[in-house]
Amino acid sequence: MTITAVLVLAVGTYAMRLGGVLLRERVEMPERVEKLVSIAATVLLAALVATATLTVDGGFAGWARPTGVAVGALAAWRRLPFVAVVVLAAATTALLRWLGVP
Repeated sequence: MTITAVLVLAVGTYAMRLGGVLLRERVEMPERVEKLVSIAATVLLAALVATATLTVDGGFAGWARPTGVAVGALAAWRRLPFVAVVVLAAATTALLRWLGVP
């Protein structure tokens, strides 16, 4: 049953992506919709980051995780290498949790 579900979802995902490529030239969208679609990925990513950062098991995740993410975002904004961004974010979160900050 599980493998069937995975295969059905894989085929559906592939069909949707292929449909976008094949229908791109045939379907015209208004300029306003084009702008909204172009920023949709950014908005979805921001929502995912906010949810993963601020919640755990339906409640507030505590202050250590959001602080670590903020430090990582600051490091990324300052254009530090990706490895440094990840290490700074993880170290900040680990240090705060070691100090007892939830």
